[in-house]
Amino acid sequence: MRGLSAGRTLGGTGRTAGAASATVVVFVALGVLLSGCGAGGTGARDEGPAHAEAAAGVATASPVATPSPVPTPSGVPDRVDAVRLVKSDPRVSTAVKRELKPCVADEYPVDVSYGDLTDGVAQDVVVNVLTCGDAVGVGSYVYREQDGGYRNVFRSEEPPVYAEIDRGDLVVTKQVYERGDPVSDPSGENVITYRWSADHFTEEHRTHNDYSNAVGTVPSPVPAP
Repeated sequence: MRGLSAGRTLGGTGRTAGAASATVVVFVALGVLLSGCGAGGTGARDEGPAHAEAAAGVATASPVATPSPVPTPSGVPDRVDAVRLVKSDPRVSTAVKRELKPCVADEYPVDVSYGDLTDGVAQDVVVNVLTCGDAVGVGSYVYREQDGGYRNVFRSEEPPVYAEIDRGDLVVTKQVYERGDPVSDPSGENVITYRWSADHFTEEHRTHNDYSNAVGTVPSPVPAP
């Protein structure tokens, strides 16, 4: 009985020792796992600064050279004395020169435009001479800079006429009047487009527009059934 008890006691002790050994193994394993997690955590934390250093390396890399801004021209041409230019031009008719007089004080009825029409070294000058009272165009001219002066390269003196610059082309509008049309109410217009070619302007195309006679009229009410 005692031997059996002792055996059982030894066996229990053995199981106890085995359990203790297993417990130690578990603790060791947990220690390894915890150590591994700690190392992994530290590794993850180590990777953070590594990425920061890489980003810093990109940030501190030599920047792409940016070209200095090129100053843009003001685009404002040298102003010309359009009144003097027209009055001294032998190609301008006496009738137009007679119309070219101040309307109020020293203000002359001229419209002046600048632009590239003839591919010259300087911008061309378009001058429209108008009447004071009705602002009807009595003459349109284009002047091209040449040899330190300006040369008349286009003229139209069939009123009412008006010349403009449109994307490098010269566009001349001539209003059309039928018998009985007031000055303020023409019946239509002819629009002619010219282009510079071989030292002169050539007609590219023209269009005719008829104005509606119904503009400004009030329609009669429809009678009730």
